[in-house]
Amino acid sequence: MKSLERLAGALPKAELHVHLEGTLEPEMVFFLAKKHGVKLRFPNASALRKAYQFQDLQSFLDLYYEGAGVLRDREDFHQLTLAYMDRVSRDGVWHVEPFFDPQTHTARGVAMREVVEGVLSGLREGEKKHGITWRLIPCFLRHLSEEDARQAWQELIPFREHFSAIGLDSSEKGNPPSKFSKVFEEVRASGLLAVAHAGEEGPASSIREALEKLKVVRVDHGVRCVEDPELVLELAKKRVPLTTCPLSNVRLCVYKKLSDHPLKKLLDAGVSVTANSDDPPYFGGYLLDNWLGCLRELALEKKHLIQLARNSFEGSFLPEKEKETWFEKIERVEATVA
Repeated sequence: MKSLERLAGALPKAELHVHLEGTLEPEMVFFLAKKHGVKLRFPNASALRKAYQFQDLQSFLDLYYEGAGVLRDREDFHQLTLAYMDRVSRDGVWHVEPFFDPQTHTARGVAMREVVEGVLSGLREGEKKHGITWRLIPCFLRHLSEEDARQAWQELIPFREHFSAIGLDSSEKGNPPSKFSKVFEEVRASGLLAVAHAGEEGPASSIREALEKLKVVRVDHGVRCVEDPELVLELAKKRVPLTTCPLSNVRLCVYKKLSDHPLKKLLDAGVSVTANSDDPPYFGGYLLDNWLGCLRELALEKKHLIQLARNSFEGSFLPEKEKETWFEKIERVEATVA
């Protein structure tokens, strides 16, 4: 086990499913609240952290959006993003493709430019400090209307050269992918790719709908695909990436315990599945914590760790040449780390 833990730490990794607003550590929440005079309903960071006990996705989202309310200006978004880059540099992460939720902030009167330029400056500084490359993905909030998403899209268009894809997140129940089919047509027509959260709260049919109606190239979460064996075969054959988040799935009660998670089953079925952190402070761990948890609770073998590393770059939006370079680096680490 110790040798596998060393390998997990040493392997180059890409993180493909993390929400920047969800990387807000409680201490930063209170620092920014004090800066902007925001009154919180918790007395201190410790009390806030103790509140991270969730019954489902919605109970988490209520706290998530409350925390995000302390983000008010460009420097806040810069600090948030750089703190994430600093943290994952310790986990062997060399490429990240984070999400952010512009509607969460513009609804509070924060200008889109403040949000986007703050995030971009944090990513650029993080790349300069740590050598971590990145692609950026704004998401539409699915609990809001398609018209609201279209308005957000119009505000994002001036910055689209900085994005690789547009995503869809927030509460899945009652908000199917087809609700946003028209705005995603506009997104794809602009030359950007589509990704979407599907098959976390929602059933396997939600994954099919995201693939067929939104033409997504990557499914975020996607764990409920195991309910449809034909879908699993299709995902494996087409190498559609699934960006699973094991610790998140347990904290949000998708699975009772980590040993129930289908990650290993999906890897063995040939699906291009990855392990990611989602909203790490809320769910008890960053990317390497997710890897190590799965290693221990799912009895992963060396081949599974290698495949997770390969899948993380294969499923990224990096150019094929850069992916090949990372595959070679993974092979070198595999050969040298005992």
